[in-house]
Amino acid sequence: MDEKLKNAFYQAYVGESKASLRLNLYANVAEEEGYSQIAKMFRVIAKSEEIHGQRSLMMLSKIGNTEENLAASFESETDIAETAYADFIKLAQELNNQLATNIFSQTRDVEDVHIKLYKEAMAHMMEERETTYHICKVCGYVSDGALPDSCPVCGAGKNQFFEVE
Repeated sequence: MDEKLKNAFYQAYVGESKASLRLNLYANVAEEEGYSQIAKMFRVIAKSEEIHGQRSLMMLSKIGNTEENLAASFESETDIAETAYADFIKLAQELNNQLATNIFSQTRDVEDVHIKLYKEAMAHMMEERETTYHICKVCGYVSDGALPDSCPVCGAGKNQFFEVE
């Protein structure tokens, strides 16, 4: 693929992904404020933006079989956790921003959990082990199986988790 076209697809992927995330957050705010129809509209447009991003991503990279996708996800997560967030934490500390340091540190710690989940999934791929996941609404920590009494990353109580089957 031409390098300029590849860059255009990358920019589209990034922009559409960001729009989808932003619109879902807007939907949550609208829902909390009692504007359910506007929340629904935000979610619909977010889903449309997600489709746009998926199309661009498909043009950029090889989407393989599940085993290949797990390996690629493991590698990406490892790189982000070990490199990007280390740099983000260092920057936040240099700027004496404790909130940013905490957010980046917690996110890095959760990324480490993602790495373990990918590793376990690769090891147990043939078993198709059934499990329930619980996600912390505060920091994104993922519990594999039992719901913890509190989040091991940010300390949020069990009432701050939601279940994903």
